[in-house]
Amino acid sequence: MGNRYAISFVLEAHVPFVREHRKDDDLSQDGEEGRFFEYVSETLLPLLGVLDRLESDHVPFCIGLAVSPILMFLLGDEHLQNKYLHYTDKQIEFGKQEIERTAGNAEMNRLAHAYYDALLERRIAYTERYEKNILKAFDFYRRKGKVEILASSATNAFLPFIAHNAETLQAQMEIPAGGYRRYFGNSPQGFWLTALGWTSAIEPYLRAYNFLYTIVDSHGLLYGNPPPEKGSFLPVKTHNGTFVLARDFYAVREIEKISNDELYLDNTRDVGYELPPSAVSLFLSAEGERHKTGYRYWARAYNGKNGSDTVYNPQAVSGRITEHARAFLENTIARLEFASKHMEETPVSLYANNAGIFGGLWREGPQFIESLFRMGAGYRELKFVTPSDYIFSQKLNSLQVVAPEFSSCGVNGYAETWLDTSNDWIYRHLTRSMERMTELAERFPDDTGLKERALNQAAREILLAQSSDWACLLHRQESTEFARNNAENALRNFTTIYEALGSNYISTEWLTTLERRHNIFPNINYRVFRRKK
Repeated sequence: MGNRYAISFVLEAHVPFVREHRKDDDLSQDGEEGRFFEYVSETLLPLLGVLDRLESDHVPFCIGLAVSPILMFLLGDEHLQNKYLHYTDKQIEFGKQEIERTAGNAEMNRLAHAYYDALLERRIAYTERYEKNILKAFDFYRRKGKVEILASSATNAFLPFIAHNAETLQAQMEIPAGGYRRYFGNSPQGFWLTALGWTSAIEPYLRAYNFLYTIVDSHGLLYGNPPPEKGSFLPVKTHNGTFVLARDFYAVREIEKISNDELYLDNTRDVGYELPPSAVSLFLSAEGERHKTGYRYWARAYNGKNGSDTVYNPQAVSGRITEHARAFLENTIARLEFASKHMEETPVSLYANNAGIFGGLWREGPQFIESLFRMGAGYRELKFVTPSDYIFSQKLNSLQVVAPEFSSCGVNGYAETWLDTSNDWIYRHLTRSMERMTELAERFPDDTGLKERALNQAAREILLAQSSDWACLLHRQESTEFARNNAENALRNFTTIYEALGSNYISTEWLTTLERRHNIFPNINYRVFRRKK
């Protein structure tokens, strides 16, 4: 490579399927769609802003981005685009109230002004600079070779739990591969495993769909058979020739620690939950449920001396971000330097995680990434790389053949996030429904008209039922009613279609309503669930 050390950043961009079915002109309520709006405002647009500034200042950078098909669909949905602008306009209008309300507190008033100005700039960027097309903006950098976009499973399924059903596993890979080509014009090199969930049954299908590489958690590779001689600092290849990289355990833990610094913003404390209802009426649902406003004033620190909260100080935070970026680079380089003494190849540190951490959970996260690239440009021996560029820089025939171990980046490193007493009820219904979907695809191979519409909708419902988001939310006891309803409704809808096709009668009105509600994958072909000959 010409450099002694390499760092690769790969972020997964995904939100659950949250599109709510109301009249197309109903922009008044956010509900769970607020998750998507916040993701756009707090993660995607700030990240694009970072890339724009680095590009403008000629600072070298490259990053991997795994964009889920669900997020791709939501970003391109015209109704959600209009609702997002309505949501942003509400924040701007609320900002005027906040500037007036905080006039007696100079620190908070400066923050209110800063939020208000940022919202105006964000709205302009979304509508004018990016023309409401965030994927196109990322594609601009992909074409320049500075962003590598990875594919991921169709509905964020935890693949180890569906790997026993070959047809379903194929659908979860084939649908996103086709969607990627429609959005970006070519085939993806990498495949992002949901939660880095790996089992050996997945590997033949990665190869079959021409994915060059995937990523596993560090222990999944280190416990592989045989153990990798170069640890997690060098990719390995499987028996079928798929390259596997492992994320850097220490890099993940260090950023986790950094993001909890007491000077950083407490992103959990939004005034939408603290002010009287009359003051946040713009962010109250018809049932009186509160929603986030985006206006947050408190640092994570708590002043124990006088029992008061600490107002967030952007100036102090700016210096802390620089400190943390320098410390992260130096610590990473120190690990890579130690590893380089035991290997001829250039060692790599791969940071892989959810993009929502940067901006959504950790407001300063995008600034941290920007600082890393700016500071990294000053290290002559260091190079930021995309995973595929790093792989192609190696002597591929000499890479060790290893079978990674079953693993994930979930709680305790295996599968308990998606299988415990809160969510285990899903799988007995899901397993039966997956078998029935293949049965339908085999029984009706060439149908058209209403029956084909029903079969395509059955495919959408079974894919949505497989989303790991529902089990994960139930495990975390977060939005449990939303998660349970989505899982149950998808399974119920599928069963209704299955039984209707068996009796040869289906309600056109019911099907049309369902097609509008669950309108993901408009070009889906149910035959993807047929058995491969």
